[in-house]
Amino acid sequence: MKRLLIANRSEIAVRVIRTARELGIETVAVYADQDAASMHVELADVAVALHGTGPDETYLDVEKILAAARETEADAVHPGYGFLSENADFAQAVVDAGLLWVGPRPETIESLGNKVSAREIAVAVGAPLAPGTDGPVTEAEEVRAFAEEHGLPVAVKAAYGGGGRGMRVIREASEIDEGFTSAVREAEAAFGRGECFVERYLDRPRHVEAQVLADTHGNVIVVGLRDCSLQRRNQKLVEEAPAPFLTEEQDRAVRDSARAICAEAGYVGAGTVEYLLSPDGVLSFLEVNTRLQVEHPVTEETSGTDLVAEQLRIADGHRLTLTEDPAPAGHSIEFRLNAEDPSQGFLPTPGPIEVFQPPTGPGVRIDTGVRTGDEVAGAFDSMIAKLIVTAPDRPTALRRARTALAEVRIEGLPTVVPFHRAVLEAEDFLAADGPESFRVHTRWIESDFDAELAESEHLAAAARHQERDMRRSVVEIDGRAVSLGLPAQLLSLFGGATDGGADPTTSDDDGAVVSPVAGSLVSWEAEDGAEVSAGDALAVVEAMKMETTVRAEAAGTFRREGLSPGDALTARQTLGSIM
Repeated sequence: MKRLLIANRSEIAVRVIRTARELGIETVAVYADQDAASMHVELADVAVALHGTGPDETYLDVEKILAAARETEADAVHPGYGFLSENADFAQAVVDAGLLWVGPRPETIESLGNKVSAREIAVAVGAPLAPGTDGPVTEAEEVRAFAEEHGLPVAVKAAYGGGGRGMRVIREASEIDEGFTSAVREAEAAFGRGECFVERYLDRPRHVEAQVLADTHGNVIVVGLRDCSLQRRNQKLVEEAPAPFLTEEQDRAVRDSARAICAEAGYVGAGTVEYLLSPDGVLSFLEVNTRLQVEHPVTEETSGTDLVAEQLRIADGHRLTLTEDPAPAGHSIEFRLNAEDPSQGFLPTPGPIEVFQPPTGPGVRIDTGVRTGDEVAGAFDSMIAKLIVTAPDRPTALRRARTALAEVRIEGLPTVVPFHRAVLEAEDFLAADGPESFRVHTRWIESDFDAELAESEHLAAAARHQERDMRRSVVEIDGRAVSLGLPAQLLSLFGGATDGGADPTTSDDDGAVVSPVAGSLVSWEAEDGAEVSAGDALAVVEAMKMETTVRAEAAGTFRREGLSPGDALTARQTLGSIM
């Protein structure tokens, strides 16, 4: 391997570039228009424009990425995470192009990336499993039939892909139609395939996962276990390693079954086997992510293993540097610093980063792809950076994390930093009294911690940095596309028209239905002129690859604005009104 193309962007692209450089491997970056001046483009040896702004025409465009590899004479491709990282067709196209693929074999991605066949492999090796459908379901009636047999809640989950995309938990029968449609639509948008299956949903479980490495010589190592229970909308916010408060039996069961699943599947590369652990100790296999995980740094910090370096070595045909499962050393916690407003239900908040000042000090690591002055693009993920804090033990790591989060400064847009500060005061997470006092679970944020979100003085501070109404245009400087943004109020002083002269209508009037985020309209859920009740779904909007359902706040007649699915929206833009 001499020249590596990273088919990704931002933080993970920067992460791969740095390890490749240490190994003497040249790197190629690819970029969307709004990423032209980004850190990963600057750090790579070569950069190629993908000429587009949305995922479909940039980081999900296989032909453009392969053309960039040919143009730069790259001999290997690293997919990062998200986008095409778990797409078997892309992996096969890379191999067919004569390039090294840094990941599992395409057929392994197909078998494990499809959650239905992954379940079959798990059954074959005796891994613990919750009830689920034998294959994808094609309509909401099949979801209803499964729920009638196994009871609610159930989870509708994308058969291809992971990371919480294309997943809906259905707790009431009335939610089945909307939940199924939304899961399929989001799966298609995130992974290009809408097939979904249904599984019995374990309530209030912990999320525990095993980091696995496997080489082409038959060696399979479990590098460490992680707990990733702190989630919102099935997306992780806080992860730690090693997974705390597991019994020896639970630790062994996760390790043994994860190793067996990967061995059975002929796995090669880095991967993660995920499980749910119920409050009464029931362990159930969840899925296999056939890629590097966002939370991989906590395992690196507690195992002394550079997982990206191992990926590159494996792809080059070398044996693992590890000969057995390493014993964890110390404790590490990762906090995802996302552009989301916790005081508004963790709504994505794209926009400019006026100040980014990360913390420093012993045991503090920052993985990021942005700097002060950069912009969080609405078309992509909301993550600004990852703060990883490591210490000799969990209590010390928690204290060190409290200090590090107090030092973080991110200004210009809301972030989840206030949430992280608040969660480090929560008794359920601190678990000062041992295993029985560790009470976080995958819905803890939305349920048990909901009152704290409303009351915390830390979270109230997020409201000071609401997204500003900007008008942006793309200009070309020195052959590179650069996004130029100016406040709409400033432009109005010069009498300048924006967006053709007409601004989108915004309103805070009683009865107005507004978009909670800047993004795009996905679909109308209520007809123009429909009689609606409080809580009824009116529209679905999308920002940063996350869908949000806009619901009626009162009963009345709903009148829609002249908008169509796909139209761009600004924050607080009027979608309609209820009279």
